[in-house]
Amino acid sequence: MAIKATIYKAELSIADMDRNYYGTHALTLARHPSETDERMMVRLLAFAIHANDSLAFTKGMFDVEEPDLWDKDLTDAIQLWIEVGQPEERRILKGCGRSEHVIVYCYSTASPIWWKNIANKVERAKNLSVVNLPAEATAALEKMAQRTMQLQCTIQDGQIWLTDGVETVQVEREVWKSER
Repeated sequence: MAIKATIYKAELSIADMDRNYYGTHALTLARHPSETDERMMVRLLAFAIHANDSLAFTKGMFDVEEPDLWDKDLTDAIQLWIEVGQPEERRILKGCGRSEHVIVYCYSTASPIWWKNIANKVERAKNLSVVNLPAEATAALEKMAQRTMQLQCTIQDGQIWLTDGVETVQVEREVWKSER
């Protein structure tokens, strides 16, 4: 019998002063058995950074045809395709072909090695952005993971703060590739 996903609930309040977006989202996250708390929290952070009413978590690790998050318009066209981790070149280029914008959030200490090996292979993708998140920050986010969470995210001048009321983690993004 296959191991089932672990369900996490998060109430995420977002104050994104850079986009003038303010909202609270009641989120349900299914954590795949092979997924770590750190990766799940990076998915949650990616949601906070791009939050809107049409952004959604997908089947992700349960379905190789879908990214971790996507934003579809009313015609079901994919506007934003978000990958977390170190996806293969084929997966990134597939997303670039199916979506207006693709963003990869990588976060481990091995990310520079992954990027060095894949950068020239995805350079031609004009709708691709690759963002590295510091491993120290994502490790701190991992410690916030609880089955039920109440989180607040503030984004201002490109800086991100995520707090659970006890701990606050500041996340600075390092853009390795941006759209042209």
